[in-house]
Parts: sequence; structure tokens; C-alpha cells
Amino acid sequence: MTTTISRLYDNYSDAEQAVRRLENAGVPHSDISIVANNSDNWYDSSSGKAGLTSGGKVDRDRDGTDDRAEGAGTGAGIGAGIGGAAGLLAGLGLLAIPGLGPVVAAGWLAATAAGAAAGAATGGIVGALTEAGVSKEDASLYAEGVRRGGTLVTARVPDQDRARLEALLHERSVNLQDRSSAWKKSGWTDFDAASPPLAPDDIRRERELYGAGSRR
Repeated sequence: MTTTISRLYDNYSDAEQAVRRLENAGVPHSDISIVANNSDNWYDSSSGKAGLTSGGKVDRDRDGTDDRAEGAGTGAGIGAGIGGAAGLLAGLGLLAIPGLGPVVAAGWLAATAAGAAAGAATGGIVGALTEAGVSKEDASLYAEGVRRGGTLVTARVPDQDRARLEALLHERSVNLQDRSSAWKKSGWTDFDAASPPLAPDDIRRERELYGAGSRR
């Protein structure tokens, strides 16, 4: 039997590293998915490379600064080479999902959500998550997190490996309970796939509000 594990990240670069940890742990590419907000066009569709903007700047963490100038080439951080993506990340593509707007995505969840959108299903991303076994409450929070500029990593893993593999996703992930409490204080109630996607300026304000984000 398999179970679905998911985590939300404020920065694509953190989610990218989570995907690589799963791959290194032996999770097949076909069982991992990543969905990242692209309303601010950080992913250059003409080059097909994550983090390379139309101006040629490498900005995987979307802080407005070229990552190469930040010395990000050390360790396992943001600065993995632009051409170094392998496995799942090599299959990134652009999609439009109801309520989220433009996203950069790869993997089974993205394909399911896109298929639901094409079939006019309500809440493509929420439906895809709940179909995979994620609770409706958590699915709505994950969808809202992506809508507000985040990146979602989801994987199908054997039941007996859940605890071990979930531990690989904890680093720099968003604490859903803390984040949802903050949203609710500002009047948010639930993810609405019929709502218009946030504009780039709105997403920028979200990032300024939460900064690096509360961590799980």
C-alpha cells in the first residue's frame, strides 16, 4: 500500500532540494510531483530553465538578486547549476490551473490537476490531492499556498517508508497550521478555484509579509 506525503515551501529552491532528497532516497520520479506558482514569470518558458528570467538572471529563490552573485554555488543550496536539473525537475513545464493561474509543474499530481481542469472539474488541484488521499482541509491549504506564491511537493510512498521520507521534506517547509491561522485572521476562509489568480504585486506582498515563512 502507498500513502501520499506533501509539503508547501515559500521558495522554489527549497522545494527543489526536497525533490532531490526524495530522488536520492530512491523514490521514483514517477511518484513525485512539484507545482510552483509562476505568476511573476520567474520561469523562462523560452529557455525551459527554472530560475532563468528573460533578462538572463538566475533567480531561483525569487528575491530579485542574481543567485550567482550571492555565491550560491556552495553546498546543496540554490546555486546548483542551471543545467544541473535531473530526474523530475528536467520535465518542468508551464500549466494553467483554476484558482492558481500560471504554474511551473512536473509529475503525476500536475498531470492529474491539469486533466481535471481540462474536464472543467471543480478545483483541479484540490480534487487531485483529495483523490490521492490528502484531507480536504490540507488540500485547500496547499492550493492556497501555491496561489499565494508557494511551491508544493507531493510524493506517493510505501506506507512503511512514510516517516522516513516525510522527514526529508521537513526542512524549510511551511507550518500549515501557523500559516492558515495568519490567513484566517485576514479574512480568508477556504481555497476558491473560481477566484482570480493573484497578481505579481499581490504575490510580492505575500512574500514580504511572511519573509522566509514559518517553518515546519
